[in-house]
Amino acid sequence: MKYEVETARTQTMKFYTDYIKEIEERKSEGLHPKPIDSGELLAEIIEQIKDLNNEHRSDSLKFLIYNVLPGTTSAAGVKAAFLKEIILGESVVEEITPEFAFELLSHMKGGPSIEVLLDLALADDEATAKQAAEVLKTQVFLYDADTDRLEAAFKAGNPIAKEILESYASAEFYTKLPAVPEEIKVVTYIAGEGDISTDLLSPGGEAHSRSDRELHGKCFISEQAQEEISELQAAHPDKRVMLIAEKGTMGVGSSRMSGINNVALWAGMQASPYVPFVNISPVVAGTNGISPIFLTTVGVTGGIGIDLKNWVKKVDADGKVVVDENGEPVLEQAYSVDTGTILTINTTDKKLYGEGNKELVDISSALTPQKVEFIRAGGSYAVVFGKKLQSLAASILGVEAAPVYAPSKEISHEGQGLTAVEKIFNRNVVGAPEGMVLHAGSDVRVKVNIVGSQDTTGLMTSQELEAMAATVISPTVDGAYQSGCHTASVWDKKAQANIPRLMSFMHNFGLITARDPKGEYHAMTDVIHKVLNDLTVDDWAIIIGGDSHTRMSKGVAFGADSGTVALALATGEATMPIPESVKVTFKGTMQDHMDFRDVVHATQAQMLQQFGGENVFQGRIIEVHIGTLLADQAFTFTDWTAEMKAKASICISQDETLIESLEIAKSRIQIMIDKGMDNDAKVLQGLIGRADKRIAEIKSGEKPALTPDTNAKYSAEFVVDLDKIVQPMIADPDVNNEDVSKRYTHDTIRQLDFYGGEKTVDLGFVGSCMVHKGDLKIVAQMLKNLEAQQGEVKFNAPLVVAAPTYNIIDELKAEGDWDILQKYSGFEFDDNAPKSTARTEYENMMYLERPGCNLCMGNQEKAEKGDTVMATSTRLFQGRVVADSDRKKGESLLASTPVVVLSAILGRIPNMEEYQAAVTGIKLTTFAPPIAELSA
Repeated sequence: MKYEVETARTQTMKFYTDYIKEIEERKSEGLHPKPIDSGELLAEIIEQIKDLNNEHRSDSLKFLIYNVLPGTTSAAGVKAAFLKEIILGESVVEEITPEFAFELLSHMKGGPSIEVLLDLALADDEATAKQAAEVLKTQVFLYDADTDRLEAAFKAGNPIAKEILESYASAEFYTKLPAVPEEIKVVTYIAGEGDISTDLLSPGGEAHSRSDRELHGKCFISEQAQEEISELQAAHPDKRVMLIAEKGTMGVGSSRMSGINNVALWAGMQASPYVPFVNISPVVAGTNGISPIFLTTVGVTGGIGIDLKNWVKKVDADGKVVVDENGEPVLEQAYSVDTGTILTINTTDKKLYGEGNKELVDISSALTPQKVEFIRAGGSYAVVFGKKLQSLAASILGVEAAPVYAPSKEISHEGQGLTAVEKIFNRNVVGAPEGMVLHAGSDVRVKVNIVGSQDTTGLMTSQELEAMAATVISPTVDGAYQSGCHTASVWDKKAQANIPRLMSFMHNFGLITARDPKGEYHAMTDVIHKVLNDLTVDDWAIIIGGDSHTRMSKGVAFGADSGTVALALATGEATMPIPESVKVTFKGTMQDHMDFRDVVHATQAQMLQQFGGENVFQGRIIEVHIGTLLADQAFTFTDWTAEMKAKASICISQDETLIESLEIAKSRIQIMIDKGMDNDAKVLQGLIGRADKRIAEIKSGEKPALTPDTNAKYSAEFVVDLDKIVQPMIADPDVNNEDVSKRYTHDTIRQLDFYGGEKTVDLGFVGSCMVHKGDLKIVAQMLKNLEAQQGEVKFNAPLVVAAPTYNIIDELKAEGDWDILQKYSGFEFDDNAPKSTARTEYENMMYLERPGCNLCMGNQEKAEKGDTVMATSTRLFQGRVVADSDRKKGESLLASTPVVVLSAILGRIPNMEEYQAAVTGIKLTTFAPPIAELSA
């Protein structure tokens, strides 16, 4: 077999010596030994176990039993091979009996452990074969090579193979699991008031440590919070700690698996006694529920996510909502969830109860039949793989699969048309009844066309792939990309240690990688969302990406945790309900001095005003009819929808606009091919072929650009009035709001004149995925304007400019704009000598930074503590772009490119007169409502 134990005794036991040294270093940080993934290290450990007189034998046994990562790590291969030796009597270890060896194999999930179990089950020793079969019946992470062996043995008349397949067809790996308890007692812990971002649970600045779960757990919320949670657990050993976002939504912002991993580490339960620091079953809650992207990660870990609804809008005697002096609804507490409150989750009647068995709220949305299956199985992966394994086994046996799992919810309304997302899901659905048209609310498995993995979560994705025993990308995925953008700013020791290893793994798995493990093409640090937007060459595609801003302007894209990305890569599928949609159209005329970013902000402000402060976008698809803009510019809107708490966004484009966007995408994919980035499977060349096919379909009229049916049903419909947008719009974190729950939300959108031209700006940032080539041209044109008006351009605050992609820089160079930017800059990146340390202080000048996320991520570069930053980025969460200082809270205000540039030059937010003078003669946007919409 391919996994063999190295039996030659080495002279120095180098790997073990290094491991012991690392253990001592970790002790000083209060950390346990790091889980073992190296086969070379484990081979040395096994040699020490075999040597009965070895001084390290006792520790080596503990390391083997309790500290080896499962799945397809090289260490798992070595461990599985050694356990096979013990079972066959080839090695004798008093402390590990053959029965215990089988138990250890049962906790190794897949890959080499399944290979060993199949070797034993299909061998001639009947007693051993039966023992191996009993373990195999509990396993679900089997792949084609494994099931092919079982099928071949079954067809050859092997009774054990038949027995295993019959067990799989009955889904005994699920039915024999303990049922979910009827009552789950919890004790509450309020993690904060207002929206809680995943950046609080797993700070971006600690991204480098995410694959080291115990170390990363140290950055969870705060040391005080960790102590308080531990105290609650000690005081209530029979209860689970429920983490709460009081008067807010839990898990907004980035789609971080590391966030829920940290929650589970501190407040969950250990998944296996033989796998360290992998916890499951966390309970999280929010007054306004759980962010959609974070709720997915809750399911991955078999947790429970509850919409508390413990604060409600106050109404008067006439039933009208009472508002405060700012016109915002006044909230009343329906019931208390103060820290230390004892509550009961009843999984049978799906209610939350308080003291005295008082019913508090219906939580059936947290306990759907599908979610209960995730809870019972210890996570969604086991259910996904279990269903697939059951279907395959039944097919091999020629029988019907037993009705074990909850049937998928199938909602179909006769005579009702389809929204855009319903059309896309129906086209890509897997396993649905033939001919059935499914509407919103239906649970579906869908084919995933494009998958993206980003670099600060990619190491976790690779770990998830190893844990689920996947070794190669699913052949049904059209294309997949591993980015290097989140670590683009600083090539420090952490990046140097992590990124090459990540790129090598993903390259071998079958992805197109930003860095070439062989070093044959230039490292590409382009922002992942921009690359995926180009790789998406079909407006009917489904995209899954390891970042909340995976929001394409072609197809429908979902930001996802690292685990869901791994699942999409391994299986080529995703499972979710078809989301409801909100239709957004436009009327009126854009004024010349308005930027498209102002349209984006105004959309949110007008929506909240029209719907009485209720965010109708939350958890839904925003179907935006914005078809006159090319994909790059339209992306600005779809990208922002993550901050609107939407599930995703779909851009409805006109035929000619879509064709032009696809031609641009083709040219950029060709540039990637010319750089040498295509792989052996010619994935990139295949995407160009798909783009050509789609263009031909549109031109011939065979299949025009995606549009919804005229009789589609929406959760809400909303028209943005462009005539009302007369001033630049700024998203303000409102850090000094008396109501803590209203700080650091994206709901405070203000006009420029609110600031009276007086508010100081300490730093400007033009960059992140929210800008495109046009934004960089605006910067250049503004600098020329201001020099002509004032004779010189003087920066009263630093201006950091980071193009999202290299191709934008190349195009700016060809068109002459880069020369202008160079003229006014005091720093320009050098790929031949990238920064090795993050900048901590800035001068009043313009910095031309390397393409990538830069300040938007907050994991490498940050503004100086306490600064007021004016940025084009998407993040205004506390501590993200800028941390607090003793002198004041850090502020990240979000605005259009011209507002940011002028704010940096003036050192303050401009007034309207200054702003209009600076943008004179500049075409800020070509956006206008589509003619078809105007005439409808």
